[in-house]
Amino acid sequence: MQDYQQFSLGDFVLQSGEVLRQAKLAYATFGELNVQGDNAILIPSYYTGTHRSYLKLIGAGRALDPRRYFIVLTNMFGNGVSSSPSHDGAQHGADFPTVSIKDNVNAQHLLSRSLGINAFALVTGWSMGAMQAWQWAVSFPQQVKALLPVCGTARCWPLNHVFLEGIKGALQADPVYHHGRYRTSPLAGLAAFGRVYAGWAYSAEFFRAARYRDLGFETLEQLLQSWEKDHQNWDANNLLAMLATWQSGDVSLDAIAGVSAKTCVMVGSTDRYFTPEEARIEFDRLPANVGEWRPLVSPYGHCAGAPGRFARETAEIECAISELLRESCA
Repeated sequence: MQDYQQFSLGDFVLQSGEVLRQAKLAYATFGELNVQGDNAILIPSYYTGTHRSYLKLIGAGRALDPRRYFIVLTNMFGNGVSSSPSHDGAQHGADFPTVSIKDNVNAQHLLSRSLGINAFALVTGWSMGAMQAWQWAVSFPQQVKALLPVCGTARCWPLNHVFLEGIKGALQADPVYHHGRYRTSPLAGLAAFGRVYAGWAYSAEFFRAARYRDLGFETLEQLLQSWEKDHQNWDANNLLAMLATWQSGDVSLDAIAGVSAKTCVMVGSTDRYFTPEEARIEFDRLPANVGEWRPLVSPYGHCAGAPGRFARETAEIECAISELLRESCA
């Protein structure tokens, strides 16, 4: 059974001026919206994630409790659930337009209006979900009471951009890719994409201390092969569409100075591309008394914030969610 709904946007004009034809935003909801329309929580998807990726955090008695909150999980364009290159249509494959972080947020805003939401008690997300959360706080400040970006910055800083260029180049070097007009999946390129990515996802300590064993891998090679196989399950154009969205993140430092939401910045202490240094530059531009700097101290690099993956880190994230919700719903 389909576990999500689709919100039809029609011909959706993008930030670039291009049009995403008959755009559809896929989403799932849990709980009920209150009469005031302000007990909602928004959690956008992340790279290679869908609405299903956050399900392990939702439940009675947890921070994301559907008995108390109306929880909205959205899917980015390009992730294979919302409008994506892998779907049939005039903009199939390499003809899919470039969709920005802001485009995703604008579509989510239209969805929120259709659902009757007046304000979000919290907007949160991991990685690219955090980028979208930051964009929400900047684009629609009056509708975001609290903000929790986990292992993600407001913009794609230069190192992050170059990291993405590397994995993109590994995929595109496969001759089967054929400039996005492949007839069969470019499996060698996808495997290379995943193998290169793995080196960035975790910390030096993770590899030095063989912490991949915590994930059930006996050897480093087993971990790398798992990353290869996982990415071979993806449509190449979908991956590159989301990658282009990632690189589009461009919230300015001046815009951050206008954020009014109570904000907890939970950067990964060993994140190698959403770096603590650059997250701190952004944090320091928040207005006084708005932000809390709460690093997620972990040897698991960027993956420390992955929903439900590591027990201690997940508990810290849920604690931050609960604290923000107590304030925003007081």
